[in-house]
Amino acid sequence: MKPVGIVLLGCGTVGRAVVGLLRRNADIIAQKAGARLKLCAVADRSLKPDAALGLGREVIFRSGEPLAALPEADIVVELFGGIEPARTLILSALGAGKDVVTANKALLAEHGGEIFAAAAAAQCAVGFEAAVAGGVPIIRTLREALAADRLSTVYGIVNGTCNSILTMMSRQGSDFARALSEAKRLKLAEADPTLDIEGHDAAQKLCLLAALAFGTPLTPAQVYTEGITRLTPADIAYARELGYAIKLLAISKRDGAALEARVHPTMVPLGHLLANVDGAFNAIYVEGPALGPTMYFGQGAGALPTATAVVADIMELARQRAGAARSRPQPLGLPLEALRRPRLKAMGDVVCEYYLRFMVQDRPGVLGAIASVLGRHRISIASVIQQGRDREGSVPVIMRTHEARERDLKQALGAIGRLRMVGAPPAFVRIEEKLGS
Repeated sequence: MKPVGIVLLGCGTVGRAVVGLLRRNADIIAQKAGARLKLCAVADRSLKPDAALGLGREVIFRSGEPLAALPEADIVVELFGGIEPARTLILSALGAGKDVVTANKALLAEHGGEIFAAAAAAQCAVGFEAAVAGGVPIIRTLREALAADRLSTVYGIVNGTCNSILTMMSRQGSDFARALSEAKRLKLAEADPTLDIEGHDAAQKLCLLAALAFGTPLTPAQVYTEGITRLTPADIAYARELGYAIKLLAISKRDGAALEARVHPTMVPLGHLLANVDGAFNAIYVEGPALGPTMYFGQGAGALPTATAVVADIMELARQRAGAARSRPQPLGLPLEALRRPRLKAMGDVVCEYYLRFMVQDRPGVLGAIASVLGRHRISIASVIQQGRDREGSVPVIMRTHEARERDLKQALGAIGRLRMVGAPPAFVRIEEKLGS
C-alpha cells in the first residue's frame, strides 16, 4: 500500500519528539494506522541534519511555503505556533486537499471558524488533540465518546505554568514573584510568561472546549479572563484554613439558555479531586445528565505528551486515508451549520460564594462598617476570620460570603475601599462549591 506522506512545519522541541515517535514506533504505528507513514519534508529555519532522527539534508527546508501543497504529502502537521504564517500555510494545505494536524490553540481560538470552514469545503480533516491539555485526550473524548450526552459543564486546570506556580506558593509559602522565578528556572514558565499567568492561554483552550461541549464557538475576547498575579501567600494560607485550595480554573457551563465562559483563580474544596492536581499536570471535569461527573487527568505539556497527541491525530487521519471510505470527521463533532452563537451570561450576573480579604485599622466599629456595606448590597456573611496586626499595624479581616451576584459584590467592594479605616484595596477570590465532586 502506498505510504501516507507527512509534511512537518516546525521542528522545535515538540516537532523533534514527533519525528522521534514516528521513527521509533514505526512498525506499531503502521499496524494500527493500516499504512506506513513517510516523512516527506520538514520546514524549520535552524534545523540541521540529524542521523539519530533520520533527518537528512534532502528533507529539510527553511520555509513552509513550498511544502504546504507538496504533491506527495497527504497530511500537513503545523507546529510553528502563533497566527502567521501558520494560518496561511494551513489554509494553503487545505486548499490543496491535505488533511491538517495542529497543536495551535491560539490560532484555532481566533480563526477556527475560517479554518474549519475551509476544511469542510475541501472535504479534508483538521486534528487538534494536542491544542488542549497536551497528552490528555480531551478533544477526541468530547467530540466522540461523549457525543450522545447533553453536556452541562466543562471546567478544569488547563495551564501547567499557573498550576506549578500555585503549587509552589502553597507548598513553600513563596510569594508570586519568587514562585514565577523558580518556574522559569525549572523551564516550567516561558521567558515572557504573560500569556500564561494572565489567563489568556487558558481562555484560548476554553474556547475549543466550549465549542466541542456545547456547539457554541467562542473567541478569547468573549471569555472573562483573570490571571493569578494578584494572589498572595496569605490568600493561599487563609483558603486552606477555610478548607479550600486555589486553582486557576477555566469554566464553561450552561445556565438555562445562557452560557458561562470564564477563567480566573478559584477556591476549590480540599475534598475535590482538582484540589490535589499539582505541578504541571492538567485535569478537566466534564458533566452531563447521562454521564454524571468524569475527570480526565495527565501531563498538560511537555514534548513527549504533546507529541503523543499529535501522532495520534496523524494516525487517525492516515487510517481514514488508507481505508476505502473518504469520510472525514467533523472537527467540532457536528456540522458547522449546526453551530449556534452563544448567549453569554454577563460576568456581573454570575452567582457564587466569595472569599474576601480586607486590611483595616485596628479600631472599634470596623467590622460593623464593612458588614453594613455588604448588607446594603445584598451580600450576607458566612464566616469571619480576624488575625493579629501585621508589621504596618493593619489587621487582616477575612470573610467568606454566601452566594451573591458578582455585580453586587464589586459595587460593595468599591464602597468599602473608600472607607477611611480600610487600607489596601479589598481582595477577593471566587469560591465554587457546585462544580461537581
